[in-house]
Amino acid sequence: MFNPNARIQRVSVAGVHEAWVVDDVLLDPEALRSRAIAGRANFVAAPHNAYPGLEWRVGAEVDAPLADFFMLHMRSRLGARRTLSMYSRLSLATLQPAQLRPLQRLCHRDRFGIEPDQSVAACTLYLFDDVALGGTGFYLPKRPIEAINADIRRWAVMDDAAFTAELGTPPAYLAASNAHFELAAVVPAAWNRAVFYDGSHFHSSHITQPERLSDDPAAGRLTLNGFFVCRRAAA
Repeated sequence: MFNPNARIQRVSVAGVHEAWVVDDVLLDPEALRSRAIAGRANFVAAPHNAYPGLEWRVGAEVDAPLADFFMLHMRSRLGARRTLSMYSRLSLATLQPAQLRPLQRLCHRDRFGIEPDQSVAACTLYLFDDVALGGTGFYLPKRPIEAINADIRRWAVMDDAAFTAELGTPPAYLAASNAHFELAAVVPAAWNRAVFYDGSHFHSSHITQPERLSDDPAAGRLTLNGFFVCRRAAA
């Protein structure tokens, strides 16, 4: 399923951390997109997390080869030494700006309540042709992380109107620097491209044309997203 000879390139995020871009990552990407199209009824809303759209947990037949590719090619690059757990999902970003909850208008981190000796790696695999649907943006906090964390806890329980008033901008996907975060790097979308990164770094979908989003897997922003809880490599 995954290409053992995929092209892997390092991307520096403002010299602070790094991501890894993998092109030609699937041997037959059209097969996975066709499966998503055929299984369109399996996509459901994702109220349990910050994802702005629909998800489908396909299961072991995708998880297992993704876990193997991660172990063989990406895990050590991301400073990890053993995978403790993982899962993946097919995802479709569908929400329009007015539908976004406060935290969906910001970047985020994938943390999963891990222990100090653990890390979370993540990946996004683009399964769409229209590159205008957007890639992945990486951000650096402009203020001390303790202050940012305190604000995130506040924003999480804030209503939309109050959050809009505090942020000072109308509802939109985050696609540029703001008062709290600096846009440090963008990985553009490309057909059959994946980006792997440390989930503890701030990131978000880089969506600048939300009017192009669709709940049709044949036309929308279809991605495969994977998450890996790992032991950190010894320093």
